[in-house]
Amino acid sequence: MSSTILEAKGLAKSFLSGDRTLDILRGVDLAVEAGESVSICGESGSGKSTLLHTLAGLDAVDGGELLWEGSTNTEASRRGRFLGMVFQSFYLIPELSAFDNVLMAARMLGRVRKPERERAALLLARVGLAERADHVPAKLSGGERQRVAVARALMNRPRLILADEPTGNLDEQTGDVVISLLLELSQETGTALVLVTHNQAHALKIDRQLLMQEGRLIIPDASS
Repeated sequence: MSSTILEAKGLAKSFLSGDRTLDILRGVDLAVEAGESVSICGESGSGKSTLLHTLAGLDAVDGGELLWEGSTNTEASRRGRFLGMVFQSFYLIPELSAFDNVLMAARMLGRVRKPERERAALLLARVGLAERADHVPAKLSGGERQRVAVARALMNRPRLILADEPTGNLDEQTGDVVISLLLELSQETGTALVLVTHNQAHALKIDRQLLMQEGRLIIPDASS
């Protein structure tokens, strides 16, 4: 049985800008194996975030095929079980505590029982926020908010985490901590990771580095 959990075949995506058509994705091919980590770098506006949202099934494509564990079923009802997402802007619910923000991932699947509550508490402890579990996002620093988001992404034991510039709103030192934590947790749980980042140092910590260029993914030139 194949260990490929995510596969993109010839993904194409265009946007209209006035009277022009902008080709953002031009036949993108990507395969991610179970437990593997992949980084995607590229210039601003190169389509990195568009690609990640497409891989998450959040944006429809104009052409190509997306497979999750060999299936073309990428509907929302399956997304919460298959993958977790970490965004640059955190997207925590302001009125909820850190604990309830993590638990919300399980609530979206309609299952909040003792095991889920215990897992949410365990994940918060693992990201170093056990003593901040009752705090709402406004009472947390940027790095703490992102650690809550990482815990939330892992709540439902996904096969894959997609992280879109997760350190973009953090200072360099805090960003390094978050990336290290994200890698440690994904390795501990055997969860595959696709990281979109503009930070070359962060990209180099990942198993496999790719570059978004002219709407396609390529292997970067090590000599450049």
